[in-house]
Amino acid sequence: MKEPRNYAKAGYSMILVSGSLAAIGIMALFMADDVLLSDNISRDNAKHFEECKMNDFVDEKCVQYRDRINNKISGIHVDPEKWK
Repeated sequence: MKEPRNYAKAGYSMILVSGSLAAIGIMALFMADDVLLSDNISRDNAKHFEECKMNDFVDEKCVQYRDRINNKISGIHVDPEKWK
């Protein structure tokens, strides 16, 4: 009679799943005091964009938006000569 092969073995996928769950748990411990972390980040980014919009994206910190704004979809049109 054959020997049964029902011995449990931890495969690579089980190790990966347990590692990712442990990482999520550790992250939750460190971010538990600020439950609105992503909301605060989003609000800060929106505030920064609005400040750049008021200054016509001239500031050096606003360079990241310049390629995205002068098109029909955005509805924001700024004279590129102001950026030079």
